[in-house]
Amino acid sequence: MNRSILIVICDFLLVSLLAFSTVDINKTTTEGVPPQVRTTISTNQNEGRQDLAAVMRLALEQERKGRELLVGELARTRDAVSQQQALLGEREKQVTTFRQELQQKERQTMQLELQQTNLLQQYAAAQNNAQALSQKLLSTSTEAMVSKERLADVQAEIRKQAEQAAALQQQLGQLAQSNQLVLTEKQRLAGQLQVAEAEKRLVADQAARMQEEVKVERAEKAKLVEGVKALATSSERLAQEIQQTRPLAPNTIFSQFVTNRVNLNFWGVHSGFLGMESIKRSDTQSLLVSDGTNTVALCHVQDTPLTLGHPGTEWQGLTGTLERNTASTPIQSLSFYQLDPRIVFLPVTSAEASKLGCTVYRTSSDPYKFQDAVLVGAREGYYGECSFQIDLTTPQYVKMDHNSLKGFFGKFNPSRGDLVFSRTGELIGVMANNTYCVMIKNFNAMATFQCSQDMGSQKTGERLSHLYSLIAALPYKLQ
Repeated sequence: MNRSILIVICDFLLVSLLAFSTVDINKTTTEGVPPQVRTTISTNQNEGRQDLAAVMRLALEQERKGRELLVGELARTRDAVSQQQALLGEREKQVTTFRQELQQKERQTMQLELQQTNLLQQYAAAQNNAQALSQKLLSTSTEAMVSKERLADVQAEIRKQAEQAAALQQQLGQLAQSNQLVLTEKQRLAGQLQVAEAEKRLVADQAARMQEEVKVERAEKAKLVEGVKALATSSERLAQEIQQTRPLAPNTIFSQFVTNRVNLNFWGVHSGFLGMESIKRSDTQSLLVSDGTNTVALCHVQDTPLTLGHPGTEWQGLTGTLERNTASTPIQSLSFYQLDPRIVFLPVTSAEASKLGCTVYRTSSDPYKFQDAVLVGAREGYYGECSFQIDLTTPQYVKMDHNSLKGFFGKFNPSRGDLVFSRTGELIGVMANNTYCVMIKNFNAMATFQCSQDMGSQKTGERLSHLYSLIAALPYKLQ
């Protein structure tokens, strides 16, 4: 890790300590005096977070500039290596050409030496013939006087042999000159070959040094990239923590709900008076929620055609659709929450959620982070802010404080089926009645109905009656 990254991380830790060390004035209130709910947020924290964000952006900008400089230097180094390699290739071609020319000259020298040897042999043979003819002339001088014609032929043959000997001598001189020229050219090419090999070794050494420099620069770049990645990861984690701890305004939460809500449409058929079929339809609005593994649309049982009672109603058929804008998907099944069967889950696959194109909310991992929550009426379109209390006798529920109700839009009279959000925009749960909200932590089901037009084999009456008995067994304040 280089020095600049270390300085940025130290600055980041110092600003973090300053940003999160604001003294909570509410803790200094006198013991016995009820705490007052603060509706404003300290600006010091916001300013600290803004300073932190500015420091992080400056650090990232400096690292980006350093990375661009390193990338530019690496590109120039690569170009230099490429040029050196091209020059090395040209030197190798020149060395190959010189070697070929030297081999050709050596072949020419061997041919000339062979021709010289042949001419020397012919010259020696011609001298031998001349001596033999001279001896023959002396031995036959007497006979020459007898035969002049024969003597003339012998003399003509001697002149011819002398001319051939002179011609061979001239060729021998020319061959000697050519041999000298070939030897000179051979020495010149050998010198050029030595120079080329020296230049080749020099270029190879330079290329090796450049490659080592490239490796060093690559290693430094890799270290820099790892440092930038670590810094980016820390920044992203810090941004997530800031996002999770930053409360949203009730207007923002309601606006997000309006943007991402889905319509739930149900049609149910059961036997009515005198055995006649009775059709019941219900419509409501809800949202998609995920616990990290599964995704469902949820609502209160009163927002469906089904009712919990004794005796239970035998339903012959139950169908429904999830709709948003022009997208629609059928409801496959309907499940009752294990902790409170008044809450209904409608499982949704990933493909169906993508088709609907809305944001999938998460269940709140820490519902007690803030003292107040935001209630949204799914059907009537009202919303408001309300404090809640922890009731130790009902650990799966939170109690809404009606004395702190503050409506923002429309009639604000919380009732069963209202959705309860944390101040960070996560879903806490659904109002089981007008006072208690059942917290949604998972999607474990107590009972499930498969939606179809023929539900006679599912014994809906018996199962709905059993669920009603479970609700009746709850404490009176939760019923």
